[in-house]
Amino acid sequence: MVKVSPLKDNEKQNFAKLFTNYYSELDCADDAAHLAEEYVIPDLLAGLISVDMLYDGGQTAGFIIYQTDDIDNDWNFKEGWGDVREIYVVPSLRRQGLGRFLLYTAEMKLKERGVQKAYCLPCAGSEGFFRACGYVGSASFNEDTDCFVFEKTNLNNKCK
Repeated sequence: MVKVSPLKDNEKQNFAKLFTNYYSELDCADDAAHLAEEYVIPDLLAGLISVDMLYDGGQTAGFIIYQTDDIDNDWNFKEGWGDVREIYVVPSLRRQGLGRFLLYTAEMKLKERGVQKAYCLPCAGSEGFFRACGYVGSASFNEDTDCFVFEKTNLNNKCK
């Protein structure tokens, strides 16, 4: 059975491992374990971001990090919009609809908070996934991440 639930204290170690794997796949030189411990977890505890874990048959299968952009948050690119910051599914479980399920769940939680629009800053190679889930590339370019902003203006629109 596939399940998505908020990150709990007893899952922080599993999350940190997945987060490190995610950063390795991105070929990012940053210390992912440090980022998780010093930034992601504190921002989660402060209520600035949400982290949901994905489980498939009891196995930890991925995560998603998202937020509602707000003036009080250091990362406030599009105030009032949902920001899908990171999404990761373990390689052996990809192409089975788990990423779509994870994204859709986060979007529904954003909608419950009153968010009507969402955006993401997709890494190279993930644009097709976001397009299939209703995101459209915009003319807006983010210098920090060196990519175009993808927007979804209708959170009722499900993934194909």
